Amino acid sequence: MMDDFSRCEKFQMSLLPSVFGVEFIVALAGNAFALWLLVVRERRNWHTGVVLSCNLAVSDLLYVMTLPLLITYYSMEKHWVFGEAACKIERFLFTCNLYVSIFFIMAISVNRCVALVCPFFTRSHVEPVHIKAISVIIWTIVGAISCPALKFATVCENLNKTQCVSYYEKNGDANSHFYYKVFLAVFGCLIPFLVTFTSYCVVIWVVYKNVSLTTLEKRKVALLVVSMLVLYAVSFVPYHFFQLYHFYLRIQNTVICWVYNMYQVSKGLAVLNMCIHPILYMALFDSIRVACCGKSAEDNKQNKIK
Repeated sequence: MMDDFSRCEKFQMSLLPSVFGVEFIVALAGNAFALWLLVVRERRNWHTGVVLSCNLAVSDLLYVMTLPLLITYYSMEKHWVFGEAACKIERFLFTCNLYVSIFFIMAISVNRCVALVCPFFTRSHVEPVHIKAISVIIWTIVGAISCPALKFATVCENLNKTQCVSYYEKNGDANSHFYYKVFLAVFGCLIPFLVTFTSYCVVIWVVYKNVSLTTLEKRKVALLVVSMLVLYAVSFVPYHFFQLYHFYLRIQNTVICWVYNMYQVSKGLAVLNMCIHPILYMALFDSIRVACCGKSAEDNKQNKIK
């Protein structure tokens, strides 16, 4: 098995350093710029969407700072030189970022849905302080479900190299680690996806029934919905599927290279979600869309009306 697994790892070591390198640059620049615009341009209009988006940008920036460690790790053919504590922290931050992203995307979709379906209730009763409380709850829940990553992640010696692994088979963690990943896939991905999908079905129904909405407003909603579908279809679903399949095969002491290779591709796609988030902010906030793309004819028309 070890010979087969070593053969499979060659694809991983050739793919991930370059992929993570590009994603590091794009995610760092995109999210730092978006966070600056949110704080500076939207500070006079600190509404619920800004609060949720700032949390998402902060989460992305926290994790993106660990990518140079992984780039170095895979460039050195999986030799971890940063110690066990850094290994555990990197695994914890990756898990946190992934599920903070999913939960805040769910919160953004529910917030949009409620705002469109019950606009008077939203304006009268939903305040930024309520969303800040929800944000604290999300961080607390995600932090709690990510804590087992600190237990499972460790360093081990393999072929005269120190590796940072999600779990170490010789510690007898394989089954409990697999069940933990199943729990994360269901609670951290499937349930939020169902909530997000339902919310956007309602949003689409309300938007296309409303004849008073402008073309620009409908385009913003369409961009938001497409961004969500791309995030789940490209980043979240493949990662959870191939991760569970790979870990299941390892429990069975089986190696299938194409499954392992697809798992590595899905890792890169999971990190890609940090690069897609700035597109989400463009759909939510005019200041970011205008800063990136300039004013549209619809914007100029609205300014003349004002």
